[in-house]
Amino acid sequence: MADLGGRRIVILEARMAQELATLILRHGGDPILAPALREVPGEPTSIRPAVEALLRGEVFAALFLTGVGARTFIEMAEALGSGEEVLAALRRAKVICRGPKPVAVLRSRGIPIALVAPAPHTVDALLRALEGQSWDFRGRAVLLQHYGERKEQLVAWLEAKGARVLEISPYRWSLPEDLEPLRRAVRILVDARADAVCFTSRPQVVHLFQVAGELNLLDPLREALRERVVVAALGPVCTGALEEHGIRPHVVPEHGKLGDLVRALTQFFLQGAKGG
Repeated sequence: MADLGGRRIVILEARMAQELATLILRHGGDPILAPALREVPGEPTSIRPAVEALLRGEVFAALFLTGVGARTFIEMAEALGSGEEVLAALRRAKVICRGPKPVAVLRSRGIPIALVAPAPHTVDALLRALEGQSWDFRGRAVLLQHYGERKEQLVAWLEAKGARVLEISPYRWSLPEDLEPLRRAVRILVDARADAVCFTSRPQVVHLFQVAGELNLLDPLREALRERVVVAALGPVCTGALEEHGIRPHVVPEHGKLGDLVRALTQFFLQGAKGG
């Protein structure tokens, strides 16, 4: 197996932190865990209007953007005592997914999928896929699952098509309750005491720079990530968030899986060693 040669790698992942750390260890690296976010579930009552619309048979289409969001929505509907009815209503609607994760969750519940955005499974890719359909949204209710932050582009597109958008946010991203590991990671990166940092989602970028700003280390962090620390990013959304700070990732794997990220990072260092 390719060898990271004991290099120190900062991990900002939360939900899959141990999996990513294990992959880095297997490749000979030294992971530094600094979770940059935590998942905060919404209250089941917050989805009641959408659930009631589904039960009345009013929902023409349902857009799910994440696997966690799809699963949490179903669990919240179950908590309201309407789980089976909601599943039956979704089976009658046009269910649209941004990527493979919500597809897997929904198909496991017997829900057919009408449309999946092509790779790289971004909101832009989803919008292009929707534009290619002849569906008439005028005057119809469309359920839209947000995650982290409100997807203004999708809301605007649906409303422009005449849809009545039922927005749900089964969960949101927040800063970790214990910020010390993230503060320590900022200082480690600024001092170049790590060889690389792995970003796997946009909120990680937002929160790392937020904490750096609170430490008055925003500019030093940007400089470190441009000049002294290798930056690995998973997917175009994460890459775009870094570019907003003037940082172009050194490593972006072709596929959006943790294993691909670690392998691409390992290859980057191996190529650098050969070049040197």
